[in-house]
Amino acid sequence: MKQWRVVHIEEPELEFAHGQTAAHPKDGLFLYGPPSSNYNPRRMEVGIIATEEGARLYSAWVRSVKGAIAPPETGKEANKYMWPGFQAAFGAEWSDVPFGYCKVEADEISKAIRTGTRHEGIYSTVDIYEQALRKHLREEEASPKMWFAIIPEEVYTYGRPLSVVPGAERIESPRGIKKAAAIRLIKQPTMFDAINEEARPFEFEANFHNQLKARLLDTGKVIQVVRETTLSTERDSKLRRRSLQDPASVAWNLGATAFYKSSGTPWRLAHVREGVCYVGLVFKKLEAARGRDNACCGAQMFLNTGEGVVFRGAVGPWYSDRDGSFKLDRVQAARLMTMIVEGYKDIHGKPPKELFIHGKIEFGDEEWAGFTSTVPPETNLVGVQIRRQNEVKLFRFGQNAVLRGTAIVVDERLAYLWTAGYIPRLETYPGREVPNPLTVRVRRGDATIEIVLQDLMALTKLNYNSAGFSDGLPVTLRFADLVGEILTAGPDAGSARLPFRHYI
Repeated sequence: MKQWRVVHIEEPELEFAHGQTAAHPKDGLFLYGPPSSNYNPRRMEVGIIATEEGARLYSAWVRSVKGAIAPPETGKEANKYMWPGFQAAFGAEWSDVPFGYCKVEADEISKAIRTGTRHEGIYSTVDIYEQALRKHLREEEASPKMWFAIIPEEVYTYGRPLSVVPGAERIESPRGIKKAAAIRLIKQPTMFDAINEEARPFEFEANFHNQLKARLLDTGKVIQVVRETTLSTERDSKLRRRSLQDPASVAWNLGATAFYKSSGTPWRLAHVREGVCYVGLVFKKLEAARGRDNACCGAQMFLNTGEGVVFRGAVGPWYSDRDGSFKLDRVQAARLMTMIVEGYKDIHGKPPKELFIHGKIEFGDEEWAGFTSTVPPETNLVGVQIRRQNEVKLFRFGQNAVLRGTAIVVDERLAYLWTAGYIPRLETYPGREVPNPLTVRVRRGDATIEIVLQDLMALTKLNYNSAGFSDGLPVTLRFADLVGEILTAGPDAGSARLPFRHYI
């Protein structure tokens, strides 16, 4: 019987300005700044869709992040980082005067979010923000690279699927249609447009964040949804700031994602193989399925530079009620892979040398045949199944958790990888429970298991939605559910290809 091997995957390095490297994004940005890129903004062109109060909070917050912010005195050691100021970290100016301002009325929002069912209330509230932006795009010359959709706390409270508006605050719906009747209308529309229109809100997901992004994908504008309470500063007397994150951490995280969504590259992977492409499969079951078409498919492509592109596939019978799995047929798998390879060629001028597909489930025979049918012969195609599990535990002597990067190699195609664990750079394990590993299995194609593990460790450091040290999942799967929700948040939401920054 072959013995299992315990190995350690070294912490991947990130690249910053002047070719300098560091393991932590905050270290690299603090010391060197972002890596050179023709797309890095020199000034932040940020527009806002906000109430008068939201606009005031935005300007106050931007003024606060222009200067240094001290680290928190209490809390986890991993979060005790000072903020050096936005220009010091990213080399770009950020004016506290928004580059564009779409004003929305607080009273109108308050009424809309409380009207009818959650589908109706959220649909009406999204409509306020959507129409404000579309009016600006039609009538104004200023064209910000990204937009902050700043929402009052009540939109966050009542703008989610399971939220409930108290009876005393609830406003009767002018439509009067029930959800079950609306779903029937969506599946089998009548000949009368006025009747069909009553079901319109139920075609969209009852989630403000996802629905807003889905309904604005066609504009090509990048949206960052921000709560007013996130922007409130300690000096604000009118609005008490939520205590989930300290001001320095908010500045790091929101600053990094704003720079990225303004076409910047906050950091990129260092020491990577040339010509490697990583793809995460995205599936989402449809709530109001028409006939056999019960799910939407898509893919996220990531490069070593941190660039990401989302490809929308077809709606079809991809979901199986029998085992709860998703699988494409041969035709749609080939179509999706063609988009991926062509997308890579558009960026690099040639097909990838290696293409890794990451999925949470096994790859079906017909599905894999479709993938391989359109991949150039010079590209090594590999299918890797990655899933969380709690069947295997590993403990160290002493009080500290297992070291991040520890792996148990079972054989040349199977390993357990701890992407969460004790991090020497932070001198702590930033978690509460005993860390569980990822089960990593090379299901299709051929690749050295240690190289697959090294790649996965590197991909845990490409989450530009925060400036944290790392994630527990590689970016190929970290946002798969969110991307799927936005792709299916409305009828025909999205296009065949958009940069990843539009979805997170």
